[in-house]
Amino acid sequence: MNTHSKETQSSVAISKEGNNQDSLKNLNFTPKNVRTPLGIFVLASTFLLMFAGAFLVYELQPEFYQFNSDRINSNWGFAIFLVTAALFLFKGLFFLYNLYLYFRYRSIKSVSDELLPTCTVIVPAYNEGKQVWDTLMSLANSNYPEHKLQLIAIDDGSQDDTWHWMQEAKAKLGARVYIYKQPENKGKRHALYRGFKLCGTGDIFVTVDSDSVVEADTLRNLVSPFVTNENCGAVAGNVRVLNNQKSIIPKMLNVSFVMSFEFIRSVESALGSVLCTPGALAAYRKKAVFACLPEWINQTFMGQPSDIGEDRAMTNMILKQGYHVLFQRNAYVLTNVPERYKGLYKMFIRWARSNVRENINMAKFVFTKFREGSTAGTRLLFFNQWLKLIMAYPLIILMLAFVIMHPILFLTSTFFSILVVSSFPVLFYAKRYNIAESFWAYSYSILYTFGLFWITPYAIATANRRGWLTRGLTAKK
Repeated sequence: MNTHSKETQSSVAISKEGNNQDSLKNLNFTPKNVRTPLGIFVLASTFLLMFAGAFLVYELQPEFYQFNSDRINSNWGFAIFLVTAALFLFKGLFFLYNLYLYFRYRSIKSVSDELLPTCTVIVPAYNEGKQVWDTLMSLANSNYPEHKLQLIAIDDGSQDDTWHWMQEAKAKLGARVYIYKQPENKGKRHALYRGFKLCGTGDIFVTVDSDSVVEADTLRNLVSPFVTNENCGAVAGNVRVLNNQKSIIPKMLNVSFVMSFEFIRSVESALGSVLCTPGALAAYRKKAVFACLPEWINQTFMGQPSDIGEDRAMTNMILKQGYHVLFQRNAYVLTNVPERYKGLYKMFIRWARSNVRENINMAKFVFTKFREGSTAGTRLLFFNQWLKLIMAYPLIILMLAFVIMHPILFLTSTFFSILVVSSFPVLFYAKRYNIAESFWAYSYSILYTFGLFWITPYAIATANRRGWLTRGLTAKK
């Protein structure tokens, strides 16, 4: 997962939430549970729309019956019906398979201090201001043997006071942190590359975004799988939202991230094939990194240097070497996310373009014997990824046709579908964390359906474009 430069976040503390088994118990960053009038209005509107949709679906049954009859009785309509039924069946079976894998997943408990490997943490930063200080302090306060932990912070040519705060961190932490400044802004990939080449003392590389903070046990939990599994090449951390009380969008993303990480990546980890180690927090075996480092830094797409998707690219290249890529649910990191729609869609465009590029790259090796043991599960994950891309344009065309011909039926069925389909993320979050916050999954689904549906088709059409899109100066406070 890539993140962008965001507003400086001051230190706050996070309390234990709900009945979560891997609670965020040690973080000293906790937002107050504030219910704003706007938030109440959004949630109330969400439920009004969904229940109104459910009611109208019931009331308009004759119209729906006539619509379905007309569709099935036409050649095109019947063909669409068959494709839709096949997709529905596949998605249903795939979901049940995911449930099975989720219940099989277990995070690895931390190994002893004696067994913990030496670890070099690399923090690339661009226009992060004081937030980089908070990041480095949270890492320095980790429950990790000090003689086995090395911190490297790299200022990627920032235009604000990021370098000043790195110097302040250096003054406080001394030899525990090394700071470097790029002569000019060259992008996150090049900043990480410099950190990798500096090599340091660690057998394990950990990358942490400079707008993120970790809890005390995060690092030791994150790297423990490398000790217990010699085939482990990379580990993804568990990403939550740091600024989730500052506006509506972070509240929604906080719930969405739990589904994306604690469910989806748990499933992928059960297959040893997490498809993307997030930029906010990831760990890599040094041997695996250096085996693909030249290819990674010189990666191109359609003749242009790749300046996005460095995390997904690294994950792909490590999977290709035959390593397992795992997820540690008990390795928490909190990261800042966009607070406005413009920043959100730009972040999603970047992620979607990276997804298009790396799915193409993954196609080059996923059907080979790239590692020992069964790879059927990995290939199924890959097929599901490609299905989303293949169906992007047909689905948007069908949606627009439905809107034009039957706008009332479209709206009512869509809101009712959101009520049904999004209830699983709601229940999942409520079980893991907090019932009241879980309802934001419904609001997020509405936002995505009506405000972000265009992202994937647009990203496919513009996959060759470069640019981070969201790297700007942090807001002054």
